[in-house]
Amino acid sequence: MARYTGPVCRLCRRDGMKLFLKGPKCFSDKCPIEKRNFAPGQHGRDRKAKIVGYGLQLREKQKAKRIYFTLEGQFRAYYEKASRRTGVTGDLLLQQLETRLDNVAFRLGFAISRRQARQVVRHGHVTVNGRKVNIPSYQVKVGDVVEIRENAKKLVLLETAKDFASGQTQAAWLEINRDNFSGKVIALPKREDIQIPVNEQLIVELYSK
Repeated sequence: MARYTGPVCRLCRRDGMKLFLKGPKCFSDKCPIEKRNFAPGQHGRDRKAKIVGYGLQLREKQKAKRIYFTLEGQFRAYYEKASRRTGVTGDLLLQQLETRLDNVAFRLGFAISRRQARQVVRHGHVTVNGRKVNIPSYQVKVGDVVEIRENAKKLVLLETAKDFASGQTQAAWLEINRDNFSGKVIALPKREDIQIPVNEQLIVELYSK
């Protein structure tokens, strides 16, 4: 399965802002943005080109792809599906990204980052409505119960993730039981529920050309 395997802190530096891809590290002094807030590469410190028009649209798309760890083909497919549905295309696009199983696992506190949540799902530790699902892009629906399998609840990373999640804002569209490592999708996320630094309208404009 194709995925980005490089250093994720470079992605934040490329965008010039924290995308919160590394969990607790992003909230500490060890975050590279705190030390080197300039683009990676030999000339990153010197080149600060003004980004306008197409460049802004592309930057917003890249941020969304990096936050949810999707590649171009899959991200484009999400947009195409959103554009065919009734409603605000940008909101529907983000809604699909938020309801990916790996993101839901992250929101429920099963991992300290979406990247780690993807690994937890791929290793078969997560069930949906009692059935094991190891596909990170699986789309959850309202009423779905997502939980950690019983034989995986003693994993050290889950305890670490629970401690980290307890200090984060809880998603309003999820019913969370942290002690039992389970949760239920009680509604589809609205735009105000999705707290990410992305202007989705610019993404729609980019793909609409």
